[in-house]
Amino acid sequence: MPDLLPILTSLAWPLAIAIAWIAGEFGQRWTGLPRISFYGLVGFALGSSQLGVLPAPDAGAASMLADVAFGLILFELGYRINLRWLRTNPWIGVSGLVESLSTFVAVYFIATAFGTPQLTSLMLAALAMATSPATVVRVINEQRSSGQVTERVLHLTAQNCVLAVFAFNVVVAFWIFRTFEDLGDAIWNSLVLLAVSILTGAVFGLAVPALLRGFKNPRQDATVAFALAVILLVALSYAGGLSPVVATLAFGLVARHRRVAYSQAQRGFGALGELLTVLLFVFAASTLDWEKVAAGSVLAVVIVLARLLTKTLGVMAFAHLSGISWRKGALAGVALAPLSVFVILLLEHARLRGVHVVEELRSVAAVTMLLEVFGPIIIQRALVWAREAPELRHAA
Repeated sequence: MPDLLPILTSLAWPLAIAIAWIAGEFGQRWTGLPRISFYGLVGFALGSSQLGVLPAPDAGAASMLADVAFGLILFELGYRINLRWLRTNPWIGVSGLVESLSTFVAVYFIATAFGTPQLTSLMLAALAMATSPATVVRVINEQRSSGQVTERVLHLTAQNCVLAVFAFNVVVAFWIFRTFEDLGDAIWNSLVLLAVSILTGAVFGLAVPALLRGFKNPRQDATVAFALAVILLVALSYAGGLSPVVATLAFGLVARHRRVAYSQAQRGFGALGELLTVLLFVFAASTLDWEKVAAGSVLAVVIVLARLLTKTLGVMAFAHLSGISWRKGALAGVALAPLSVFVILLLEHARLRGVHVVEELRSVAAVTMLLEVFGPIIIQRALVWAREAPELRHAA
């Protein structure tokens, strides 16, 4: 029996991924709901704080693989962002800025009203600005959605991610300065690392297309090259203490504008991307503790509702100015609801940097669990109501 335990432990992650994949396939077939909602439920149930099938989040290479999976998704998101469109239609960027700042202010005041310490409230507000690119890109690909709402959601999601990482890093810098009274370390751990992350991703975005041009066959080789580059970039980010979120997003953004297209048949990076996506959502949900989720549930519900309101009103307010109807503006705002995976990985990175205050963010765990399951459903319904999901157009 003692020899059996290490074997069972080594099989935990493969079995969890297999169970989650099966649950996602059957769940989607029977209910029509996004597969990733079922991935999250399985990961939460099997987590170390629940059934205890999976090891603690910081044990093994699961965290690194989750970051690689997230990096592939962020690269794809960045690759789909058209900066020329944003320059032509600046009101899209304005709406993103307004809804993000409105969310920050609303969540901060709600958290303080619930008696949350100031620093924790600031962290919570910064995290609430974000929209999870993993959920957004996955659901859009799964539904094969396209149209005005879809494109706005992709662009606003990328903008939200950058703003949230920037705000979160500023709060972390404030925490470091207040704790250690070291201004240089605070600046280095926030703005400098963020700038270096952007620069590193941009260098990859220039170098990989140049390498592909040297092969004289960019369309055939681009998918594998970009996947390998993302893996290397995430590893470098880990080694250098950089932000893999910002680095991979910058990589995709710069690579797109170097005009090297990777095959549409490999959107999502094919089978590799599919497998790593399952692992990502299982890992993210497995980090949650049901006791912390229960403890922060009331505040979580209020934050989710406030966040949904500010993002919807923020995008809808500039709908006509940006060239769409009020209805489509409202649906684009609603589709920005997903939050889960982005928050979990950002908190994990902060914990690795020694920011132990994240353990106090019980409400974040509750918000994360709520949106782990319901976030994909919300964006799916928004795309259906916008009539931009071909498979479900008749159901709208």
